[in-house]
Amino acid sequence: MAITDWPAAERPRERLLTLGPRPLSDAELLAIFLRTGLRGSSALDLSRDLLSRFGSLSALLAATPAQLLEARGLGEAKAAQLLAALELARRALGEELATRNALSSPRAVGDYLRLTLAGRDHEVFVAILLDAQHRVIACEELFRGTLTQTSVYPREVVKCALRHNAAAVILAHNHPSGVAEPSQADEMLTRSLRSALALVDVQVLDHFVVAADRTMSFAERGLL
Repeated sequence: MAITDWPAAERPRERLLTLGPRPLSDAELLAIFLRTGLRGSSALDLSRDLLSRFGSLSALLAATPAQLLEARGLGEAKAAQLLAALELARRALGEELATRNALSSPRAVGDYLRLTLAGRDHEVFVAILLDAQHRVIACEELFRGTLTQTSVYPREVVKCALRHNAAAVILAHNHPSGVAEPSQADEMLTRSLRSALALVDVQVLDHFVVAADRTMSFAERGLL
């Protein structure tokens, strides 16, 4: 049965307009975006299939154009719309961070990092460079690794901070395993980077571990 044949109170779009977006499931929100399904299946059925295929919403949003085009029901138009919507959300969060003190917007920092890193199938290490007012200057992906680890060189992180004339940095990396807990190696790396950056008067404000739909803050855990 097509969604248009459902009772109005059960249709995702009508539910969103009545209740707002928060009560809706990931599949319902995705169905509103996709608008149409396939022959014999509704947009909601297609949304559930896509979430099942990719394993999670974050993995779907982190998919490459090629991966999206391989998915049943996603043609070039819908794949392009999905990628554009994700990039718009990322840029909006980036604009928010560029005009506000990053320390006063931990939610925005976490959301930005989830959109940037969650769902990657390999480890990625990034640095968010901040000015003296802790506003974002740039975000750079510095290192890539394997499924379980990446090599981070303090000298390169220091060079990046100096290149942007940064006064502070927020560090982040992802855990493709889905567990947002720091390892002993993560803690040792953070201490090493903090010491190296202190030599050039650059402060490490935080280090985030990103996994699926969660982030872990070193500062909140008292690990900095």
